[in-house]
Amino acid sequence: MVDLGWIVPDWPAPASVRAGATTRHGGVSLPPYESLNLGDHVGDVPETVAENRRRLRELRHLPSEPVWLKQVHGIAVVDAVAVRGVPEADASVTTHSNVVCVVMTADCLPLLLCNRQGTVVAAAHAGWRGLLDGVIEATVLRMDVAADDLLVWLGPAIGPAAFEVGDEVRDAFIAHDAQAASTFSPSPKGRWLADIYQLARQRLKRLGVTAIYGGHWCTYSDAERFYSYRRDNVTGRMASLIWMAED
Repeated sequence: MVDLGWIVPDWPAPASVRAGATTRHGGVSLPPYESLNLGDHVGDVPETVAENRRRLRELRHLPSEPVWLKQVHGIAVVDAVAVRGVPEADASVTTHSNVVCVVMTADCLPLLLCNRQGTVVAAAHAGWRGLLDGVIEATVLRMDVAADDLLVWLGPAIGPAAFEVGDEVRDAFIAHDAQAASTFSPSPKGRWLADIYQLARQRLKRLGVTAIYGGHWCTYSDAERFYSYRRDNVTGRMASLIWMAED
């Protein structure tokens, strides 16, 4: 079976914490979703998505079915162990072993979080709306640990040379924090290029979180490896996952 192209976070997480992100490789979806589309809401054949999710579980030795969310670009955070069905939320948290938190993305920013003791993990989905409204803050609050105990990994997202936004987006971020101005640069089209990675780092640092890793991909420019909604419109979704293994 073709390997998934699993991306392993470059962070010093405790041994009990397992985490990773998929690429578009290793599944059975046909164009325009080729090949490891894990999103069941993008128009792909349901049986194909189910097979892709089965492959993910098998090849990455997941201890349970990931807790899939209906992501709505909001700030709701759910307790993954208490989930029934597919809740509307953009982050999940757990203190239980063998419970897999997951978010799906195709340009938006996935964040994986854990504490240094390996007793709580979380996954969050941050598009610009959720980032602006406070999905990172809501997730950290729900984890209920000291900020300097947290480790955060920023997974594959649209890069700062490709994420074009209008004045209203830039103005909204700057209204929240004047430092956000440094994350925007003029685009050739007279709009703005936003650095979603740096925006997330600023939010985390304001909370007191300093152990921040990852954040160097561009889903938009790397069509061979990643899905990108902005590039292709009709496309698949990748997954970023985190869980705690039993001793």
